[in-house]
Amino acid sequence: MNTWTEIKIAVNAADIDRASDIANVVVPYGIYIEDYTDLEQTVVDIAHVDLIDEELLSKDRDRAFVHIYLEPDVSPSEAVAFLSARYDAEGIAHEIELLDCAEEDWRNNWKKYFSPMAVGEKIMIVPSWYENVDTQGRIALNIDPGLAFGTGGHETTRLCLETCEKYMKEGDRILDVGCGSGILGIAALLTGASTAVGVDIDATAVRTAAENAELNGVSDRFTAICGSFTEQVEGKFDIVLANIVADAIIFLSKGVSSFMKDDAVYIMSGIIDTRAEEVKAEVSKYFDIIEEHLKGGWLCLAAKRKSAA
Repeated sequence: MNTWTEIKIAVNAADIDRASDIANVVVPYGIYIEDYTDLEQTVVDIAHVDLIDEELLSKDRDRAFVHIYLEPDVSPSEAVAFLSARYDAEGIAHEIELLDCAEEDWRNNWKKYFSPMAVGEKIMIVPSWYENVDTQGRIALNIDPGLAFGTGGHETTRLCLETCEKYMKEGDRILDVGCGSGILGIAALLTGASTAVGVDIDATAVRTAAENAELNGVSDRFTAICGSFTEQVEGKFDIVLANIVADAIIFLSKGVSSFMKDDAVYIMSGIIDTRAEEVKAEVSKYFDIIEEHLKGGWLCLAAKRKSAA
């Protein structure tokens, strides 16, 4: 079995939400969180029991941990440097430790933290290993995230899904740049889009996206492409989705209009609030921002081509 690298980040428990959000956006691999701050109440809420293992009760309540898993052929040094710089910029005290682990450890640990969830008005995201889920009348989007970012649980993905749902029309063509697990394009296809193209520079993400399209019966309308979207994608689209990081959105905004129909909507998410004004200023050079949402420290924008003078 291949040996993976685990990046274990220790932070003050009060900082765990910000620390995990940053880790989830800047590193395109799965994460899971250890946070025992509200252990007793969490156990009561979820398991409806008040008997807790002594080992859990002895856990440090002042610190929490973010675990990230990297494939055998990925160097962790760049990820560690990037994360450390972001945490320093946000004033989050942290310690980073590198560990070896087996792939099966990652997969089993991760699954414990991913449950079915309703998103927007129409979709119920269902992990592929769940059976007989009550979708509450919603459309089931079955997903196995693998190692690609995008389960629908993170604020950035939820904001993007909800905004796409608002603007998408029956029969629209969708382009998802930085598609990760493929969740955005697949959700669009399940709710009325005619075709979707998902493009990502990460081969693992592209493979995962194609597998998820197959899982949901939309592979005949979903195209997964590995590489730079400007070099690999052709045609024009009704909606362009970019749930990526601030710097990538700034770069993308300069040329993405050439892939958009005249009345197309450009939806951007993954923008941490400390970069919000900078991103809005850059995007506004090329687009009219028609809507913005700030939630949980993350910004989502919807925009159209600038109106003719």
